[in-house]
Amino acid sequence: MRLNCLPLRAVSAAATAETARPGRFAALRADRSLVSLSGLALATALAGCASAPVVKDAPATRASTAAIDMPLADPTIGLEPPAPRAEVLPSNSVLARDFMELNFFLESGRPIPQFSRFEGPISVSLQGAVPPTAATELSRLVHRLNAEAHIPISTNSGAANHITIAFVPRREMTSEVPNAACFVVPNAANWDEYRANRRTAKGDWTLVRQRTAATVFIPAESTPQEVRDCLHEETSQALGPLNDLYRLSDSVWNDDNFHAVLTRFDMMQLRAVYAPDLHSGMSIPEVQAKLPAVFAHINPGGGKVAQLREDPTPRAFVNALERAIGHGSQGARKAAATTAIEISAGQGWHDTRAAFGWFALGRLSVYDDPDTALKAFANAGAIYRATPGAGIQSAHVDMQLAAFALSSGRASDAIALVNRAIPQALSGENAALMATLYLIRAEAYETLGNAALAQQARLDSGQWARYGFGSDAAVRSRAAEVAALARAGARYN
Repeated sequence: MRLNCLPLRAVSAAATAETARPGRFAALRADRSLVSLSGLALATALAGCASAPVVKDAPATRASTAAIDMPLADPTIGLEPPAPRAEVLPSNSVLARDFMELNFFLESGRPIPQFSRFEGPISVSLQGAVPPTAATELSRLVHRLNAEAHIPISTNSGAANHITIAFVPRREMTSEVPNAACFVVPNAANWDEYRANRRTAKGDWTLVRQRTAATVFIPAESTPQEVRDCLHEETSQALGPLNDLYRLSDSVWNDDNFHAVLTRFDMMQLRAVYAPDLHSGMSIPEVQAKLPAVFAHINPGGGKVAQLREDPTPRAFVNALERAIGHGSQGARKAAATTAIEISAGQGWHDTRAAFGWFALGRLSVYDDPDTALKAFANAGAIYRATPGAGIQSAHVDMQLAAFALSSGRASDAIALVNRAIPQALSGENAALMATLYLIRAEAYETLGNAALAQQARLDSGQWARYGFGSDAAVRSRAAEVAALARAGARYN
Protein backbone atom coordinates (compact mmCIF):
# COMPACT_ATOMS: atom_id res chain seq x y z
CA MET A 1 0.00 0.00 0.00
CA ARG A 2 1.36 3.39 -0.93
CA LEU A 3 0.75 5.82 1.91
CA ASN A 4 -0.98 9.12 1.49
CA CYS A 5 0.53 12.58 1.93
CA LEU A 6 -1.01 15.76 3.26
CA PRO A 7 -3.70 16.82 0.78
CA LEU A 8 -2.63 19.64 -1.50
CA ARG A 9 -5.58 21.69 -0.31
CA ALA A 10 -3.98 21.85 3.13
CA VAL A 11 -0.72 23.07 1.64
CA SER A 12 -2.62 25.57 -0.47
CA ALA A 13 -4.40 26.89 2.59
CA ALA A 14 -1.12 27.34 4.44
CA ALA A 15 0.44 29.20 1.54
CA THR A 16 -2.62 31.39 1.03
CA ALA A 17 -2.70 32.33 4.69
CA GLU A 18 1.00 33.14 4.61
CA THR A 19 0.86 35.37 1.55
CA ALA A 20 -2.05 37.24 3.11
CA ARG A 21 -0.07 37.99 6.29
CA PRO A 22 3.54 38.71 5.36
CA GLY A 23 3.99 41.01 8.32
CA ARG A 24 3.08 38.33 10.82
CA PHE A 25 5.38 35.82 9.12
CA ALA A 26 8.32 38.20 9.03
CA ALA A 27 7.89 38.92 12.71
CA LEU A 28 8.50 35.30 13.62
CA ARG A 29 11.92 34.26 14.81
CA ALA A 30 13.89 33.12 11.75
CA ASP A 31 14.22 29.51 12.76
CA ARG A 32 10.50 29.41 13.51
CA SER A 33 9.64 30.90 10.17
CA LEU A 34 9.22 27.42 8.82
CA VAL A 35 5.54 27.08 9.63
CA SER A 36 4.99 26.74 5.89
CA LEU A 37 7.85 24.28 5.55
CA SER A 38 5.96 21.64 7.48
CA GLY A 39 3.34 21.69 4.77
CA LEU A 40 6.00 21.90 2.08
CA ALA A 41 7.78 18.86 3.42
CA LEU A 42 4.63 16.84 3.93
CA ALA A 43 3.41 17.41 0.41
CA THR A 44 6.63 17.18 -1.57
CA ALA A 45 8.83 14.69 0.21
CA LEU A 46 6.54 11.77 -0.61
CA ALA A 47 8.07 10.35 2.53
CA GLY A 48 6.85 9.85 6.04
CA CYS A 49 3.30 10.47 4.94
CA ALA A 50 0.36 9.74 7.19
CA SER A 51 -0.14 6.02 7.41
CA ALA A 52 -3.32 4.09 7.77
CA PRO A 53 -3.99 2.22 10.99
CA VAL A 54 -2.58 -1.28 11.01
CA VAL A 55 -5.28 -3.73 9.91
CA LYS A 56 -4.72 -7.47 10.05
CA ASP A 57 -5.83 -8.05 6.49
CA ALA A 58 -5.02 -4.65 4.98
CA PRO A 59 -4.51 -4.70 1.20
CA ALA A 60 -0.94 -4.54 -0.10
CA THR A 61 0.11 -0.97 -0.66
CA ARG A 62 1.52 3.69 -2.69
CA ALA A 63 0.42 17.33 -17.39
CA SER A 64 3.03 16.40 -20.01
CA THR A 65 5.39 13.59 -19.10
CA ALA A 66 8.16 14.90 -21.31
CA ALA A 67 9.92 16.58 -18.39
CA ILE A 68 10.80 13.24 -16.87
CA ASP A 69 13.24 12.62 -19.71
CA MET A 70 14.96 16.01 -19.59
CA PRO A 71 18.74 15.61 -19.25
CA LEU A 72 19.16 18.09 -16.42
CA ALA A 73 22.31 18.09 -14.33
CA ASP A 74 23.75 20.53 -11.84
CA PRO A 75 27.15 20.86 -10.20
CA THR A 76 27.83 19.87 -6.63
CA ILE A 77 29.74 22.72 -5.02
CA GLY A 78 31.48 22.74 -1.67
CA LEU A 79 29.60 19.84 -0.09
CA GLU A 80 30.47 16.23 0.55
CA PRO A 81 29.27 14.03 -2.31
CA PRO A 82 25.78 12.59 -2.33
CA ALA A 83 24.93 8.98 -1.60
CA PRO A 84 26.71 6.47 -3.85
CA ARG A 85 24.54 5.19 -6.66
CA ALA A 86 23.57 1.55 -6.28
CA GLU A 87 25.07 0.54 -9.62
CA VAL A 88 26.12 -2.78 -8.10
CA LEU A 89 23.39 -5.00 -6.73
CA PRO A 90 23.68 -6.55 -3.27
CA SER A 91 25.18 -10.02 -3.08
CA ASN A 92 23.00 -12.95 -3.99
CA SER A 93 22.95 -13.89 -0.31
CA VAL A 94 21.32 -10.56 0.51
CA LEU A 95 18.98 -10.76 -2.48
CA ALA A 96 17.83 -14.22 -1.39
CA ARG A 97 17.26 -13.15 2.21
CA ASP A 98 15.25 -10.13 1.07
CA PHE A 99 13.30 -12.31 -1.39
CA MET A 100 12.07 -14.57 1.39
CA GLU A 101 10.93 -11.72 3.61
CA LEU A 102 9.33 -9.80 0.75
CA ASN A 103 7.35 -12.77 -0.56
CA PHE A 104 6.36 -14.66 2.58
CA PHE A 105 5.00 -11.85 4.76
CA LEU A 106 2.34 -9.18 4.37
CA GLU A 107 3.04 -5.58 5.32
CA SER A 108 1.19 -6.18 8.59
CA GLY A 109 3.74 -8.85 9.53
CA ARG A 110 1.30 -11.69 8.91
CA PRO A 111 3.04 -14.72 7.37
CA ILE A 112 2.15 -16.09 3.93
CA PRO A 113 2.42 -19.90 4.01
CA GLN A 114 2.95 -20.53 0.30
CA PHE A 115 4.51 -18.88 -2.73
CA SER A 116 2.17 -17.42 -5.34
CA ARG A 117 2.50 -15.66 -8.67
CA PHE A 118 0.76 -15.53 -12.05
CA GLU A 119 1.44 -18.56 -14.24
CA GLY A 120 1.55 -17.72 -17.95
CA PRO A 121 0.83 -14.50 -19.88
CA ILE A 122 -0.76 -11.57 -18.05
CA SER A 123 -3.01 -8.84 -19.45
CA VAL A 124 -3.23 -5.45 -17.78
CA SER A 125 -5.93 -2.87 -18.50
CA LEU A 126 -7.23 0.49 -17.29
CA GLN A 127 -10.70 1.00 -15.85
CA GLY A 128 -12.82 3.91 -14.66
CA ALA A 129 -12.12 7.65 -14.99
CA VAL A 130 -8.63 7.14 -16.41
CA PRO A 131 -6.32 10.20 -16.10
CA PRO A 132 -4.74 11.44 -19.36
CA THR A 133 -1.21 10.25 -18.54
CA ALA A 134 -2.12 6.79 -17.25
CA ALA A 135 -1.99 4.90 -20.56
CA THR A 136 1.46 6.25 -21.40
CA GLU A 137 2.79 5.48 -17.94
CA LEU A 138 1.36 1.97 -18.06
CA SER A 139 2.97 1.32 -21.45
CA ARG A 140 6.34 2.44 -20.12
CA LEU A 141 5.98 0.24 -17.06
CA VAL A 142 4.94 -2.82 -19.08
CA HIS A 143 7.94 -2.32 -21.37
CA ARG A 144 10.28 -2.26 -18.38
CA LEU A 145 8.68 -5.34 -16.81
CA ASN A 146 9.16 -7.22 -20.10
CA ALA A 147 12.72 -6.08 -20.69
CA GLU A 148 14.13 -6.08 -17.16
CA ALA A 149 12.08 -8.62 -15.20
CA HIS A 150 11.27 -10.93 -18.15
CA ILE A 151 7.60 -11.04 -17.14
CA PRO A 152 5.09 -11.96 -19.92
CA ILE A 153 2.79 -9.00 -19.33
CA SER A 154 1.10 -6.83 -21.95
CA THR A 155 -1.75 -4.38 -22.47
CA ASN A 156 -3.30 -6.76 -25.01
CA SER A 157 -6.53 -8.43 -23.95
CA GLY A 158 -7.22 -12.13 -23.88
CA ALA A 159 -4.74 -13.58 -21.40
CA ALA A 160 -6.07 -15.96 -18.76
CA ASN A 161 -4.42 -13.84 -16.07
CA HIS A 162 -5.41 -10.24 -15.61
CA ILE A 163 -4.45 -7.14 -13.64
CA THR A 164 -6.93 -4.26 -13.63
CA ILE A 165 -5.85 -0.71 -12.88
CA ALA A 166 -9.05 0.89 -11.57
CA PHE A 167 -9.39 4.63 -11.03
CA VAL A 168 -11.92 5.37 -8.30
CA PRO A 169 -13.09 8.71 -6.80
CA ARG A 170 -10.84 9.57 -3.89
CA ARG A 171 -13.75 10.00 -1.48
CA GLU A 172 -14.85 6.41 -2.09
CA MET A 173 -11.35 5.05 -1.53
CA THR A 174 -10.90 7.11 1.62
CA SER A 175 -14.12 5.77 3.07
CA GLU A 176 -12.82 2.20 2.77
CA VAL A 177 -9.04 2.50 3.31
CA PRO A 178 -8.25 5.83 5.02
CA ASN A 179 -4.94 7.47 4.07
CA ALA A 180 -3.97 4.88 1.45
CA ALA A 181 -2.82 6.63 -1.69
CA CYS A 182 -3.38 3.38 -3.63
CA PHE A 183 -3.48 -0.34 -2.99
CA VAL A 184 -3.85 -3.76 -4.62
CA VAL A 185 -6.18 -6.66 -3.85
CA PRO A 186 -6.60 -10.20 -5.22
CA ASN A 187 -9.62 -11.70 -6.97
CA ALA A 188 -11.56 -8.49 -7.59
CA ALA A 189 -12.50 -7.14 -11.00
CA ASN A 190 -13.78 -3.75 -9.83
CA TRP A 191 -14.52 -1.55 -6.80
CA ASP A 192 -17.86 -3.14 -5.97
CA GLU A 193 -16.35 -6.61 -6.06
CA TYR A 194 -13.51 -5.50 -3.79
CA ARG A 195 -15.98 -4.15 -1.24
CA ALA A 196 -17.96 -7.39 -1.36
CA ASN A 197 -14.85 -9.55 -0.93
CA ARG A 198 -12.93 -7.34 1.48
CA ARG A 199 -13.42 -9.42 4.62
CA THR A 200 -13.80 -12.81 2.97
CA ALA A 201 -11.36 -15.57 2.11
CA LYS A 202 -11.49 -14.46 -1.53
CA GLY A 203 -9.82 -11.17 -0.61
CA ASP A 204 -7.15 -12.68 1.67
CA TRP A 205 -3.67 -12.69 0.11
CA THR A 206 -2.43 -15.35 2.54
CA LEU A 207 -4.89 -17.87 1.06
CA VAL A 208 -3.92 -17.26 -2.58
CA ARG A 209 -2.05 -20.26 -3.99
CA GLN A 210 -1.92 -19.07 -7.60
CA ARG A 211 -2.68 -15.57 -8.82
CA THR A 212 -5.14 -15.20 -11.66
CA ALA A 213 -6.65 -11.75 -11.04
CA ALA A 214 -5.72 -8.64 -9.11
CA THR A 215 -6.87 -5.03 -9.12
CA VAL A 216 -4.92 -1.90 -8.30
CA PHE A 217 -7.03 1.00 -7.01
CA ILE A 218 -5.81 4.56 -7.58
CA PRO A 219 -7.69 7.82 -6.91
CA ALA A 220 -9.00 9.24 -10.17
CA GLU A 221 -7.94 12.73 -9.05
CA SER A 222 -4.25 11.76 -8.68
CA THR A 223 -1.52 13.96 -10.12
CA PRO A 224 0.52 12.53 -13.00
CA GLN A 225 3.37 11.70 -10.63
CA GLU A 226 1.01 10.01 -8.17
CA VAL A 227 -0.45 7.94 -11.01
CA ARG A 228 2.99 6.77 -12.09
CA ASP A 229 4.20 6.07 -8.55
CA CYS A 230 1.10 4.03 -7.73
CA LEU A 231 1.34 2.11 -11.00
CA HIS A 232 4.92 1.11 -10.26
CA GLU A 233 4.52 0.05 -6.65
CA GLU A 234 1.08 -1.53 -6.74
CA THR A 235 1.41 -3.32 -10.09
CA SER A 236 4.71 -4.77 -8.90
CA GLN A 237 3.00 -6.01 -5.73
CA ALA A 238 0.17 -7.49 -7.78
CA LEU A 239 2.88 -9.43 -9.63
CA GLY A 240 5.17 -10.32 -6.75
CA PRO A 241 6.26 -9.15 -3.29
CA LEU A 242 3.43 -8.16 -0.95
CA ASN A 243 5.64 -6.86 1.84
CA ASP A 244 7.44 -3.57 2.47
CA LEU A 245 10.75 -3.47 4.36
CA TYR A 246 12.10 -0.35 6.05
CA ARG A 247 15.68 -1.61 5.66
CA LEU A 248 15.63 -1.52 1.84
CA SER A 249 17.52 1.54 0.63
CA ASP A 250 16.97 1.12 -3.10
CA SER A 251 13.40 -0.10 -3.51
CA VAL A 252 9.83 1.08 -3.86
CA TRP A 253 8.91 -1.67 -1.36
CA ASN A 254 9.63 0.52 1.64
CA ASP A 255 6.94 2.47 3.49
CA ASP A 256 9.19 5.52 3.71
CA ASN A 257 7.85 6.19 0.16
CA PHE A 258 11.08 7.85 -1.00
CA HIS A 259 11.59 5.80 -4.17
CA ALA A 260 8.99 6.55 -6.82
CA VAL A 261 9.75 4.09 -9.63
CA LEU A 262 10.93 0.49 -9.72
CA THR A 263 14.67 0.21 -9.20
CA ARG A 264 17.22 -2.27 -10.50
CA PHE A 265 16.93 -4.12 -7.19
CA ASP A 266 13.16 -4.33 -7.61
CA MET A 267 13.42 -5.65 -11.14
CA MET A 268 15.90 -8.30 -10.04
CA GLN A 269 13.51 -9.45 -7.32
CA LEU A 270 10.61 -9.59 -9.80
CA ARG A 271 12.74 -11.54 -12.26
CA ALA A 272 13.43 -14.05 -9.48
CA VAL A 273 9.70 -14.32 -8.72
CA TYR A 274 9.09 -15.37 -12.34
CA ALA A 275 12.12 -17.66 -12.64
CA PRO A 276 11.30 -21.02 -14.33
CA ASP A 277 12.59 -22.88 -11.26
CA LEU A 278 9.74 -21.52 -9.13
CA HIS A 279 6.01 -22.04 -9.35
CA SER A 280 2.88 -21.21 -7.40
CA GLY A 281 2.07 -23.30 -4.35
CA MET A 282 5.67 -23.97 -3.32
CA SER A 283 6.40 -24.04 0.40
CA ILE A 284 8.95 -21.87 2.17
CA PRO A 285 11.61 -24.64 2.30
CA GLU A 286 11.02 -25.49 -1.35
CA VAL A 287 11.56 -21.89 -2.46
CA GLN A 288 14.63 -21.52 -0.23
CA ALA A 289 16.17 -24.60 -1.81
CA LYS A 290 15.71 -23.19 -5.32
CA LEU A 291 16.96 -19.63 -4.73
CA PRO A 292 20.73 -20.33 -5.01
CA ALA A 293 20.26 -21.59 -8.57
CA VAL A 294 17.77 -18.83 -9.41
CA PHE A 295 20.07 -15.99 -8.40
CA ALA A 296 23.18 -17.68 -9.83
CA HIS A 297 21.41 -17.63 -13.20
CA ILE A 298 19.93 -14.13 -13.18
CA ASN A 299 22.76 -12.39 -11.27
CA PRO A 300 25.93 -14.37 -12.00
CA GLY A 301 28.16 -11.69 -10.50
CA GLY A 302 26.42 -11.87 -7.13
CA GLY A 303 28.29 -14.87 -5.75
CA LYS A 304 26.95 -17.98 -4.08
CA VAL A 305 23.94 -17.77 -1.80
CA ALA A 306 25.13 -18.26 1.76
CA GLN A 307 23.01 -18.37 4.88
CA LEU A 308 22.92 -14.88 6.38
CA ARG A 309 21.91 -13.76 9.83
CA GLU A 310 18.28 -12.76 9.71
CA ASP A 311 17.76 -9.00 9.92
CA PRO A 312 14.12 -8.60 10.91
CA THR A 313 12.65 -5.26 11.85
CA PRO A 314 10.95 -5.54 15.26
CA ARG A 315 7.25 -4.80 15.16
CA ALA A 316 7.80 -2.25 17.93
CA PHE A 317 9.92 -0.19 15.52
CA VAL A 318 7.32 -0.38 12.75
CA ASN A 319 4.57 0.59 15.18
CA ALA A 320 6.62 3.53 16.47
CA LEU A 321 7.21 4.84 12.95
CA GLU A 322 3.55 4.39 12.04
CA ARG A 323 2.59 6.49 15.06
CA ALA A 324 5.23 9.09 14.22
CA ILE A 325 4.07 9.58 10.63
CA GLY A 326 0.40 8.99 11.33
CA HIS A 327 -2.24 10.87 13.27
CA GLY A 328 -2.23 12.04 16.87
CA SER A 329 -0.88 14.95 18.85
CA GLN A 330 2.46 16.48 17.92
CA GLY A 331 3.92 15.46 21.26
CA ALA A 332 2.84 11.85 20.88
CA ARG A 333 4.19 11.66 17.35
CA LYS A 334 7.56 13.13 18.37
CA ALA A 335 7.74 10.67 21.25
CA ALA A 336 7.08 7.85 18.79
CA ALA A 337 9.85 9.07 16.48
CA THR A 338 12.20 9.18 19.46
CA THR A 339 11.19 5.62 20.33
CA ALA A 340 12.04 4.53 16.77
CA ILE A 341 15.45 6.20 17.09
CA GLU A 342 16.09 4.47 20.42
CA ILE A 343 15.13 1.08 18.97
CA SER A 344 17.48 1.69 16.03
CA ALA A 345 20.33 2.49 18.40
CA GLY A 346 19.59 -0.60 20.47
CA GLN A 347 19.66 -2.76 17.35
CA GLY A 348 22.93 -1.21 16.21
CA TRP A 349 21.45 -0.12 12.90
CA HIS A 350 23.21 2.38 10.65
CA ASP A 351 20.91 1.88 7.69
CA THR A 352 17.76 3.46 6.29
CA ARG A 353 15.76 2.39 9.34
CA ALA A 354 17.93 4.51 11.61
CA ALA A 355 17.94 7.38 9.13
CA PHE A 356 14.18 7.44 8.68
CA GLY A 357 13.61 7.71 12.43
CA TRP A 358 15.79 10.84 12.45
CA PHE A 359 14.05 12.16 9.33
CA ALA A 360 10.64 11.74 10.96
CA LEU A 361 11.81 13.52 14.11
CA GLY A 362 13.21 16.36 12.01
CA ARG A 363 9.94 16.78 10.14
CA LEU A 364 7.98 16.83 13.39
CA SER A 365 10.33 19.36 15.03
CA VAL A 366 10.56 21.91 12.21
CA TYR A 367 8.18 24.44 13.74
CA ASP A 368 8.51 24.18 17.51
CA ASP A 369 12.11 22.97 17.95
CA PRO A 370 14.30 24.00 14.99
CA ASP A 371 17.54 23.07 16.76
CA THR A 372 16.33 19.49 17.17
CA ALA A 373 15.09 19.49 13.58
CA LEU A 374 18.47 20.55 12.22
CA LYS A 375 20.28 17.94 14.30
CA ALA A 376 17.83 15.26 13.21
CA PHE A 377 18.14 16.13 9.52
CA ALA A 378 21.95 16.20 9.83
CA ASN A 379 21.93 12.72 11.37
CA ALA A 380 19.53 11.39 8.74
CA GLY A 381 21.56 12.94 5.93
CA ALA A 382 24.84 11.48 7.18
CA ILE A 383 23.38 7.97 7.21
CA TYR A 384 21.69 8.32 3.83
CA ARG A 385 24.83 9.71 2.17
CA ALA A 386 26.79 6.68 3.40
CA THR A 387 24.18 4.19 2.17
CA PRO A 388 24.27 2.85 -1.41
CA GLY A 389 20.95 3.40 -3.13
CA ALA A 390 19.84 6.18 -0.79
CA GLY A 391 20.49 9.13 -3.09
CA ILE A 392 16.84 10.16 -3.31
CA GLN A 393 16.56 10.04 0.48
CA SER A 394 19.56 12.34 0.89
CA ALA A 395 18.03 14.70 -1.68
CA HIS A 396 14.90 15.02 0.45
CA VAL A 397 17.02 15.84 3.48
CA ASP A 398 18.92 18.46 1.48
CA MET A 399 15.61 20.01 0.39
CA GLN A 400 14.66 20.40 4.05
CA LEU A 401 18.04 21.92 4.90
CA ALA A 402 17.92 24.22 1.87
CA ALA A 403 14.55 25.52 3.02
CA PHE A 404 16.03 26.16 6.46
CA ALA A 405 18.94 28.02 4.88
CA LEU A 406 16.67 30.12 2.67
CA SER A 407 14.42 31.10 5.57
CA SER A 408 17.38 32.20 7.70
CA GLY A 409 18.98 34.39 5.04
CA ARG A 410 21.71 31.97 3.92
CA ALA A 411 20.92 32.02 0.21
CA SER A 412 24.32 30.74 -0.93
CA ASP A 413 24.05 27.74 1.38
CA ALA A 414 20.56 27.05 0.04
CA ILE A 415 21.87 27.04 -3.53
CA ALA A 416 24.71 24.66 -2.63
CA LEU A 417 22.29 22.24 -0.98
CA VAL A 418 19.95 22.40 -3.97
CA ASN A 419 22.87 21.76 -6.33
CA ARG A 420 23.75 18.63 -4.38
CA ALA A 421 20.16 17.38 -4.31
CA ILE A 422 19.13 17.91 -7.94
CA PRO A 423 21.14 15.07 -9.55
CA GLN A 424 19.69 12.63 -7.03
CA ALA A 425 16.15 13.93 -7.49
CA LEU A 426 16.62 13.63 -11.25
CA SER A 427 17.87 10.06 -11.13
CA GLY A 428 14.97 9.24 -8.80
CA GLU A 429 12.52 10.72 -11.34
CA ASN A 430 10.81 12.78 -8.65
CA ALA A 431 9.25 15.72 -10.46
CA ALA A 432 7.64 17.26 -7.37
CA LEU A 433 10.98 17.33 -5.59
CA MET A 434 12.74 18.69 -8.68
CA ALA A 435 10.21 21.50 -9.00
CA THR A 436 10.55 22.41 -5.32
CA LEU A 437 14.35 22.42 -5.47
CA TYR A 438 14.30 24.77 -8.46
CA LEU A 439 11.84 27.07 -6.67
CA ILE A 440 14.22 27.27 -3.71
CA ARG A 441 17.09 27.97 -6.10
CA ALA A 442 15.08 30.72 -7.80
CA GLU A 443 14.28 32.49 -4.53
CA ALA A 444 17.88 32.14 -3.36
CA TYR A 445 19.23 33.71 -6.55
CA GLU A 446 16.61 36.46 -6.25
CA THR A 447 17.85 37.16 -2.72
CA LEU A 448 21.42 37.41 -4.03
CA GLY A 449 20.32 39.87 -6.72
CA ASN A 450 20.88 37.55 -9.68
CA ALA A 451 17.61 38.03 -11.55
CA ALA A 452 18.70 36.12 -14.67
CA LEU A 453 19.57 32.92 -12.81
CA ALA A 454 16.44 33.27 -10.70
CA GLN A 455 14.30 33.43 -13.83
CA GLN A 456 16.07 30.42 -15.34
CA ALA A 457 15.43 28.42 -12.16
CA ARG A 458 11.73 29.32 -12.31
CA LEU A 459 11.59 28.13 -15.91
CA ASP A 460 13.32 24.90 -14.91
CA SER A 461 10.84 24.43 -12.08
CA GLY A 462 7.95 24.88 -14.47
CA GLN A 463 9.20 21.98 -16.60
CA TRP A 464 8.58 19.65 -13.66
CA ALA A 465 5.82 21.29 -11.67
CA ARG A 466 2.70 20.32 -13.61
CA TYR A 467 3.76 16.67 -13.68
CA GLY A 468 4.62 16.67 -9.99
CA PHE A 469 1.79 18.81 -8.61
CA GLY A 470 -0.97 18.24 -11.14
CA SER A 471 -2.58 21.66 -11.50
CA ASP A 472 -1.69 25.31 -11.96
CA ALA A 473 -3.26 26.09 -8.58
CA ALA A 474 -1.03 23.56 -6.83
CA VAL A 475 2.02 24.93 -8.64
CA ARG A 476 1.17 28.48 -7.55
CA SER A 477 0.63 27.27 -4.00
CA ARG A 478 4.06 25.67 -3.87
CA ALA A 479 5.71 28.75 -5.34
CA ALA A 480 3.98 30.93 -2.73
CA GLU A 481 5.30 28.72 0.07
CA VAL A 482 8.88 28.94 -1.10
CA ALA A 483 8.59 32.69 -1.66
CA ALA A 484 7.38 33.00 1.94
CA LEU A 485 10.55 31.28 3.15
CA ALA A 486 12.65 33.74 1.16
CA ARG A 487 10.77 36.70 2.64
CA ALA A 488 11.45 35.37 6.12
CA GLY A 489 15.16 35.19 5.38
CA ALA A 490 15.29 38.64 3.77
CA ARG A 491 15.45 40.45 7.10
CA TYR A 492 18.88 38.90 7.70
CA ASN A 493 20.39 40.54 4.63
